Amino acid sequence: MKKAVVIGSGFSGLSSASYLAKSGWDVTVIEKHNSPGGRARKFRESDFEFDMGPSWYWMPDVFERYFKNFGKSRSDYYELTRLDPSYTVFFADKKMEIPAKYDELKNVFENLETGSGEKLERYLDQAAFKYEVGINSLVQKPGLSWIEFADWNFIKGIFKMDVFSSIKSHIQKNFKSEMIRQLLEFPVLFLGALPKNTPALYSLMNYADIKGGTWYPKKGMYTIIESMCKVAEELGVKFSFNEEVISINVEGKVTHGVTSESMNDGVSRKVNYPADAVIASADYHFVETQLLAKEQRSYSDTYWDKRILAPSCLIYFVGLNKKLKGITHHSLFFDVDFEKHGNQIYKTKEWPDEPLFYVCATSVTDETAAPKGHENLFFLIPVASGLKGDDIRLREKYFKKIIARYEQKTGQEIMSNIVYKRSYGPSDFMKDYNAFKGNAYGLANTLLQTAVLKPSCKSRKVKNLFYTGQLTVPGPGVPPSLISGEVVAREVIKQFIK
Repeated sequence: MKKAVVIGSGFSGLSSASYLAKSGWDVTVIEKHNSPGGRARKFRESDFEFDMGPSWYWMPDVFERYFKNFGKSRSDYYELTRLDPSYTVFFADKKMEIPAKYDELKNVFENLETGSGEKLERYLDQAAFKYEVGINSLVQKPGLSWIEFADWNFIKGIFKMDVFSSIKSHIQKNFKSEMIRQLLEFPVLFLGALPKNTPALYSLMNYADIKGGTWYPKKGMYTIIESMCKVAEELGVKFSFNEEVISINVEGKVTHGVTSESMNDGVSRKVNYPADAVIASADYHFVETQLLAKEQRSYSDTYWDKRILAPSCLIYFVGLNKKLKGITHHSLFFDVDFEKHGNQIYKTKEWPDEPLFYVCATSVTDETAAPKGHENLFFLIPVASGLKGDDIRLREKYFKKIIARYEQKTGQEIMSNIVYKRSYGPSDFMKDYNAFKGNAYGLANTLLQTAVLKPSCKSRKVKNLFYTGQLTVPGPGVPPSLISGEVVAREVIKQFIK
């Protein structure tokens, strides 16, 4: 039986481990933290339970397909609730709730711009094609060679995919209302580039949002991690927690396994794991620069410094001793200059003057997220990756800014009702996840960082070393991470069948 070691137990690591185990491999997952999940971990404090990372559940079909591939159903593991409204958007002088029902949303658009309801229909028809081809074809490819894309149906549809125009121009061509434009641009905000630099292909995100819907898994996003762990364990995957891989052991051009440092029972000891293949689900840059000798690295320091990263973020986990009126599960605050903050994230790369921000109130939907009569709030400010100065004073400055705006927009005072607060920023992403330049979401999905132009899922120097996750194909996000694990597992299996 072939042995594989997976470094890291985030979505992509769990996915790759399960697909390999299903194919008969003996798989061990090594995780530096005391629980699985990576950036999708959770913590409980003062009876508040917080998901630490992803909070949006989009593309439910990708999750359904994942469980189906193991002869299971998503409903075997967790329940889903479709949120309605999907989310609320606060503009400078308007509050807009985005209804889950499509006909109601068309009416919202129509009230903002006459004729935009019909325009939305045409726009989403195009986006549906991109979603179908993108999810079922493009992202399923390992990106090892351009030959993978020599498919007539793909080539025939390449111009319908709008790969060579920007989503900003695509949206502007269809809609005149600035509010509609911002609503349709927001899903790409976390893909790692300004809308003017993001291919119009990613209007598929609008299809995922509007037609696929915004959902919530009962008891939180961490339920997905727990479910994936159950699938993995049922397939025989073994887990080692509180262990950090300190080297990938290479002889010639082949790795024979890894060495980890275990901190179980408070005693530090080194453990060797022999393996026929190693899959790194940890930060790609960290693995390359810290776990391999220089001659074993696929990419130079110059290459990495030239990569365009998706944002990092400042996060605040907040518990209130009262319930709030009229809030929804997800809220977006676009009450300041949208373009200015975007430029400060992606262009000038500086701390924002007045940031856009996002709030997730899980306790609106889930009574287990907070004590009775309390509220659980998750505030997130997207910021540029690689910024310096992430300290307590800076975090407090931004916290006061966004709380003041939150209070003003919701018409409710909360500062004096805070009974729990924890902040989390770029320096924490670096410490906890070895995140390159403190990034939170991975590599930007620009045209020049797509498919073959991303860091390869297969090492160029070590023939049985592979990579999965947000810095390789297909890119950032939870559904892409599930697919990334599947894609790399296929490549491992294929190599050993030869």
